[in-house]
Amino acid sequence: MASKELLEVVTGNSRFANNFYNFIAAEEKGKNVFFSPISAHTVLAMAYQGAAGKTADSFASTLHVGNQEVASTGYHHVMKTLNSVEDVMLHIANKIYIMHGFPLKEKFHKSTSELFFSEAESVDFAENVESAKKINIWVEEKTNSKIKDLVTADCLNELTRLVLVNAIYFKGNWAHQFSKEATRTEKFYISDSETVDCDMMHITKRFNYRDDEELDAQILEMKYTNENVSMVIILPHKRNGIEELEKKLVNVDLSTISERMRNVEVEVSLPKFKIETTMDLNDVLTKMGLGIIFEPGNADFSEVSESPEPLHVSKVIQKAFIEVNEEGAEAAAATAVTMFRCLAMPIPVQKITFKVDHSFIIILQTHDEAASHVLFYGRIVQPKY
Repeated sequence: MASKELLEVVTGNSRFANNFYNFIAAEEKGKNVFFSPISAHTVLAMAYQGAAGKTADSFASTLHVGNQEVASTGYHHVMKTLNSVEDVMLHIANKIYIMHGFPLKEKFHKSTSELFFSEAESVDFAENVESAKKINIWVEEKTNSKIKDLVTADCLNELTRLVLVNAIYFKGNWAHQFSKEATRTEKFYISDSETVDCDMMHITKRFNYRDDEELDAQILEMKYTNENVSMVIILPHKRNGIEELEKKLVNVDLSTISERMRNVEVEVSLPKFKIETTMDLNDVLTKMGLGIIFEPGNADFSEVSESPEPLHVSKVIQKAFIEVNEEGAEAAAATAVTMFRCLAMPIPVQKITFKVDHSFIIILQTHDEAASHVLFYGRIVQPKY
């Protein structure tokens, strides 16, 4: 039976993902969007462990988790579960980089190391090129070389005190693989009338499916060799229906999106695509109510270190990558939070056709007995491979 802390973290991650996507989608209008909500949520939940006062309150409301103990206990279960998924490659890892001579408080260190399984390493951020290289090598290793150069040297200097990093990597083969011989060049609508060419894959098999009247969309779940891992594709009925769909999805619990589906024969046409995104999350997190963490003199991270120096977050950056082809999918993401010393003031029976020839939503998720976890979330408006 799932602990209440785990369920709160999972539900919180789903709500966070919805809100996050809503702001990012509006900013990136007409563009592909792809990110890992769980990567951002995890690393922010780690930073939350060192927050106090109004800063802690902002974390609680933005992350949708009750308190620090709920966040750390819930993520302890999440980390253990996700790192033990069989038959696919799924790795999630955390690490803290600390300025030399900058001692962490015992409670913060214990929470991050024992519950988030985060290693801690002391570095000299004044040597910014070397420090960035060290962080990026670790991220590259954890994401199978898919995420490179997460942190640039100019993000770090002698005032940097703490960098928190989360990396997640996934690679899985479809339970039903597409035949490469069936892939052919076809039209993909980027508007009602404008098209681009894409490599369209084809398969007809039994899949979990439903036609959702409320969302005005078809929903397909494609499982991997481990059937507890799947990609959910949400395809609006209208070629130009993506914005309308996005507005409706804001109020949907993503962790339950694949419930109430029927296993039916579906004729699937799906584009191959490969996407890499880099996002500075400062603006979107500020819009989501977490702006205080970036404010020198207002941010309160007094539970991080024994040092009396006030801290604030300088940067939150995420890079994400996904490749979907006939064999399956490969996806990775890494998120970094950099803290600085503050210098300022203190359905039917017949065969169903599911033709993905216009903008659509993808959700990559895992299920276990306790919960469903949203690993990656995106909008594909122009598939490129």
